[in-house]
Amino acid sequence: MTKEQYLEQRNELMAAIEKLIAEGKTDEADAKMKEVEDLDNKWEDIKLANANMNALKDKTKATDIANKSEKLEGGTIVDDNKTVNTEIDETKVYENAWAKSIMGKKLDDNERVIFDKVNAEFRNEGYTHSTGIATSVPTLIPQSVVAGIWKRAEEMYPLLADVRKYNVRGTLVINKHTGIDSGDAAFYDEDTATADEKNIWGTLSLGGHELAKAITVSWKMRSMSIEEFVPFLQRELGERVGVAMGVAIAKGGGKTAEPAEPEGIETALAAESQTPQIVTYKATGTEAEVLSYDKITTAISKIHSSYLAGCAIYANNATIWTKLATLKDKENRPLFIPDVTAGGVGRMFGMVVKTDAGVSADNILIGNADKGYVMNTNEPMSLATEEHVKARTVDYAAYAIVDGGVLDTKAFALIKKSD
Repeated sequence: MTKEQYLEQRNELMAAIEKLIAEGKTDEADAKMKEVEDLDNKWEDIKLANANMNALKDKTKATDIANKSEKLEGGTIVDDNKTVNTEIDETKVYENAWAKSIMGKKLDDNERVIFDKVNAEFRNEGYTHSTGIATSVPTLIPQSVVAGIWKRAEEMYPLLADVRKYNVRGTLVINKHTGIDSGDAAFYDEDTATADEKNIWGTLSLGGHELAKAITVSWKMRSMSIEEFVPFLQRELGERVGVAMGVAIAKGGGKTAEPAEPEGIETALAAESQTPQIVTYKATGTEAEVLSYDKITTAISKIHSSYLAGCAIYANNATIWTKLATLKDKENRPLFIPDVTAGGVGRMFGMVVKTDAGVSADNILIGNADKGYVMNTNEPMSLATEEHVKARTVDYAAYAIVDGGVLDTKAFALIKKSD
């Protein structure tokens, strides 16, 4: 069976299912769904056989492949004439096995071995948690799928995309330089000793906060092919995870919030004594009080010069187009230049302007996210499932432990609308 034949048969079955459901013939529709599952399993077996055959062609030097075994059982393949060593790409096998498992499809022997091995290693790391779905043991989401989920989230929240990221299991502690208690370098006479400089250090400790999201999918929707279902799952979970992390990095309440969450940049700047990194403006008032050229230059001046090279401007869509895009300099020239070629929607003062829904309404955040903020994934993302037979739906709950915090407030400045 070719891929074209498989897709043709599948489309015919799906059309029949939709017609039966529309006619209220749910039992017959369920039977057709079983045919779709059987067809998908058959196609997966064909793909695996082809992959194994191609692996043998690429990774062996044998010239006689007659009577070769069609099934890859492990490290060797035995035929009538010789034993040939082979290699298995466990990552690829696990990706396919994981996708089949969450879709309720049967795994072959090799897939089952690798699937169980990977998840046993994952659980032996000591990761235990409750997803709210008691009928399923969480399984480790393949890294390629996780990457797709985060990519979707980062497309929606560029601040999340720009921050520095680590994957350190457990608590991540980073030393940070908070200041010095003596002045800058100076010139000295030959006989004069150099004054000591005592650096002041603090620490950023990232523990972990539970990040979870469940989505419900109908059996009919789950019956799509793996090539269709995995991107669908990435898109759905990416959008949900993106909202949570995108908002948290911008304005999360930190450890004192209920429930606890990563500390947001706006929160950290507002918590500083006398808020030195915040500039305020009013909706109406004198030229010195409203948002203006001078307000933005004042905010930029608060960022340490060592961070300027990587700075960007972040604001939500309404703030960009109703406030930033209307500003002019003292020569009545627009400050905002539309430009989508640099990864944002425009430029101001040489910085890329990026639309980020996580930033508070009417606020404008300027800063170097890569140098000033750290995000850590303490526990890799996993997925648990729960079947609902009567409703013919299945819940998918993604779960991870993450944390984040500001490494240096001098990397940021916030222009904030005052009450």
